[in-house]
Amino acid sequence: MISKIKIIILFSIALTLNWQGAMAQRTSVSGKITSAQKGLEFVAIQILNTNHFALSDSSGQFRIDSIDPGSYTIRFKALGFKDVEMPLILDENEMMNIEMTEDRLQLNEVVISGTRYELDKRESPVIVNVLKPRTLEATQSMAISEGLNYQPGVRVETNCQNCGFTQVRLNGLDGAYSQILINNRSVYSALNGVYGLDQIPSNIVERVEIVRSGGSALYGSNAIAGTINVITREPLFNAWRIANNTAFIDGTKLDNTTNFNASLVNDELKSGITIYGMKRMREAFDANHDGFSEITNLSTNVFGSKAFYKPHENSKLSVDFSLINEKRRGGDRLDLEPHLTDITEKLQHNTAFYGLSYDHFLDKKKRQKLSSYVSGQLTKRDSYYGGLGGGRTSEDSILALNAYGNTKDAALVTGIMYKIGFANKNTLVFGSEYQYNEVKDIIPGYNRLVDQKVNTSGFYSQFEFQASANLKILSGLRYDLSKVEGQYKLQSIERSSEVDLGILSPRITLFYNLLNQLQFRAGYARGFRAPQAFNEDLHISSVAGEARFVILSDNLEKELSDAYTASLNFNSKDSRIQSQFLVEGFYTILRKPFTIINSGQRLPNGSIVEELSNGNDAIVRGVNLELNFSPHREFRFENGFTIQESSYRSSQIIYEPNNSSSDAKVSTDRFLRNPNLYGYSSINWKPVENFSTDISSNYTGEMIIPKVVSPEGKIDLIKSNPFIDSNIKFSYHFDLKNDLRLELAIGVQNIFNSYQEDFSRGPQRDSDYIYGPARPRTYFIGINLGNYH
Repeated sequence: MISKIKIIILFSIALTLNWQGAMAQRTSVSGKITSAQKGLEFVAIQILNTNHFALSDSSGQFRIDSIDPGSYTIRFKALGFKDVEMPLILDENEMMNIEMTEDRLQLNEVVISGTRYELDKRESPVIVNVLKPRTLEATQSMAISEGLNYQPGVRVETNCQNCGFTQVRLNGLDGAYSQILINNRSVYSALNGVYGLDQIPSNIVERVEIVRSGGSALYGSNAIAGTINVITREPLFNAWRIANNTAFIDGTKLDNTTNFNASLVNDELKSGITIYGMKRMREAFDANHDGFSEITNLSTNVFGSKAFYKPHENSKLSVDFSLINEKRRGGDRLDLEPHLTDITEKLQHNTAFYGLSYDHFLDKKKRQKLSSYVSGQLTKRDSYYGGLGGGRTSEDSILALNAYGNTKDAALVTGIMYKIGFANKNTLVFGSEYQYNEVKDIIPGYNRLVDQKVNTSGFYSQFEFQASANLKILSGLRYDLSKVEGQYKLQSIERSSEVDLGILSPRITLFYNLLNQLQFRAGYARGFRAPQAFNEDLHISSVAGEARFVILSDNLEKELSDAYTASLNFNSKDSRIQSQFLVEGFYTILRKPFTIINSGQRLPNGSIVEELSNGNDAIVRGVNLELNFSPHREFRFENGFTIQESSYRSSQIIYEPNNSSSDAKVSTDRFLRNPNLYGYSSINWKPVENFSTDISSNYTGEMIIPKVVSPEGKIDLIKSNPFIDSNIKFSYHFDLKNDLRLELAIGVQNIFNSYQEDFSRGPQRDSDYIYGPARPRTYFIGINLGNYH
């Protein structure tokens, strides 16, 4: 018995000594991170290919314990600073002092939209532009629709005086050609595309990634013009902020926005949550004093959250949701019930976005990753399109009273993806995805019905091949099985659609380092659009006092595209003078593009009918130029311009009245509402740490605008004048106690009041005849309070 006790005691002592020895062999690394002799907070420190990670504190100090001795690579990463990566040899505790250099042009970014996995922007085979929060703040953009113009090849335009319908164009193509993603998921439906860009507040945005031309083989083939990926804020550290912007449109009409966001993260960085919200109230604005609005009355409320939990060091569960309630109304006599006015468009949206994803690394070096996700959207819309049209007959009153409608829209996307990174820097991705969208739009008074279901099953693969030290080849392939079932009715006109498509869409991109700082890219992508109703088809406008509807034509066929791109990209590495230059050529062929044709047909109740038909083949070609330059930390210049031509191979008829001579037809070989030249420029001057001046301008060249000039719907083509929309903003911040910061801002948007002067007037107006900047000269005052900025 005594001998057994001795054995147990000796064994326990041995275990203790071994444990103490093992602990003694463990090492740590600690130190301080500075920039311009100031400690840097929230720097992410990671020992690569391990799970060791830390964030620096408010003085720049950090510490990582319990590291096995050995040779590693340690990386220091912070927003707005260049990455620092260096070897780390640990045989005992290590102390480090790190100096980080400001990345004033933010060239050292990580992007995801080009390949669906995180990659240094400079190493991405696909050009990815990033709209940053600082740009949204510099232009005092309350919604992302107001800031997207400050990216090359991107233009946001307003298309309706009554309701403020906006769409974003990429490389000269309509909004329906672009795929909008929320946190990498395509839950942004056709109905959301009508007004949704105005409903995404800028304060929730971590960044917006833009891929122009050619749909990504991994996100879907219907992104012919490109993708816009809105990535909401991740909870990275404990912080809060509340802000208010008070603006006066033309110095008279109030546009007031209040927003907030806050995040909380536990000490071990295993869980975190961000919440955010916005409330916006905007009065209607009548530019030509005819009693009818050019800018709608608007009330928007947004609340959302994003959270994560790490049940294991190699896995992460993320969840997010957004709730949006928006009311907008335009027309005349906004204080009356809609059916008592001459013209009213009134809409109330209740929208919910949600997402759930789970990522799991299958190995310790994090080369293999399995991701699964489900995201969805549900929108309910109450609408009114109509009024008395300037008349007062009993028929007018009956129709006006029955012009109320409702819409239900649901979207779902779910999928699974596997990624493996090989030791030779090659990467393979493959997966499957299911997308579903159902929309039902009813207006009983017009006997209007859109009842459409779209089911798409996609299977994709992509391989990034490092052919040599300087050459990289990215090839992708996606196969989509798409089924469209639709019933479309407008008074006595009925259409139906039952389409089953199987489409194979390839993509290939070459990436070559010509020099250490000069990169060449070239690519090709195939895309398609199935016959279905898109955002413009769900928008209703008015002309000559009557509603104007779009309905799908009989025998509508799929649209195909072939997109080619080539680019040269230069990035300087000088720590004092930073510069970036991009020249990108694009050439897209559209086969049987969807085109809206006005036949002059009118229904018995007076409504005007337009048809979505397959048009003549078209070519969209041009060049995007981007030049960013920062000679010193006090100055930053960012510029981008697009020179393009969008034309049909043969003249396209856009107005063809029934039973009329060919002389009455209206045709064009140019895309409408498409300038051949547009771009932006911005300057940031920061002479001292607390004060900043931002000057920004947006240029829109001349373009051809359609205008309905008769009750029968006859169209004239009007050439618009160029516009320059310039803004200036002055801001000053006060550093209060306990890291509290107060910022005050004042400025003017559209300084020179470059605004459309020839709006249609009165109840008989063509509400779609609107172009140029979204608002006239507007004065604003902003206040921002929080523990970070």
